[in-house]
Amino acid sequence: MDLDPQVKALLDEMNAVEGPPPWERPIADVRADFDTMVRSRAAPGPAVARVADREAPGPHGPVPVRVYWPDSAGGAPLPVLVYIHGSGFVLLGHDNYDHVCRALCQGAGCIVVSVDYRKAPENKFPKAADDAWAATRWLAENCTGLGGDPARIAVGGDSSGGGLAAVVTQKAKAEGEPPLVFQLLVYPLTDMRDDTDSYRAFADGYSLSADMMRWFMGCYLNGDEDKADPVASPLRAEDMSGLPPALVITASHDPLLDDGRAYAEKLRAAGVPAEHLNYEGFIHGFWSATARIDAAGQAHARACDALRGAFGAV
Repeated sequence: MDLDPQVKALLDEMNAVEGPPPWERPIADVRADFDTMVRSRAAPGPAVARVADREAPGPHGPVPVRVYWPDSAGGAPLPVLVYIHGSGFVLLGHDNYDHVCRALCQGAGCIVVSVDYRKAPENKFPKAADDAWAATRWLAENCTGLGGDPARIAVGGDSSGGGLAAVVTQKAKAEGEPPLVFQLLVYPLTDMRDDTDSYRAFADGYSLSADMMRWFMGCYLNGDEDKADPVASPLRAEDMSGLPPALVITASHDPLLDDGRAYAEKLRAAGVPAEHLNYEGFIHGFWSATARIDAAGQAHARACDALRGAFGAV
């Protein structure tokens, strides 16, 4: 499968830049560079009715959350999406995903709660997962006060955030609450292994490299023993029955392609409705690159359709 022309142009630019790998540089410099890079590829998101920063209490301290209300706010209680952004557990924050959250908020007609969980290596496993769960519980408990409908809560995320979203759905099932209605997983990291076919096929030259993924995992995990924990590797959960329906979006030229594909297959095998939508010719990161890749907006629209369907089915 050939790369999409817009993707190829972006990759050519990226691969022409030489420099030391992230693990040989100060973490503050790496974060600053990724912040600049992601911002440069993001077109402004649509206008929404209101945005407010809040904090959710968590076991490791307050968790910053950013709440977006759509233009349709002000009438009946609205559905809510908890969105957990990608980061490799190490990078980025609210501002880098503002355009994505606005697109999902306005496109799906829902409140979006963006979660800015703690980052590694300063905060090791399972702190990111703890923060994601704490923010989801806070949202469920405060949903009515935010103008939301506690019976229509979905969770979603991309990359490491997609993996954390999967963890949240499994935790909600185990705890019996909140009653999540949908999960949106965009090229999710679902297994802390690095020997799949897609890792080997797209190890280098496709934006996210296999070595970078290994660095992310090393920053986040305390040791190899954490890899088998479903809180780190939600694909390894024994029983996925009873989880909310899912849309799993993947990219064909991505080390994490097999992670998303395997998770969708395991959901379906457990009787969970799960659609797998693979974007042929695309790479990890396309979802947020709205200024450079037209298919990003198309993927957002598809996700919004799925969210509206899930919210309307309740």
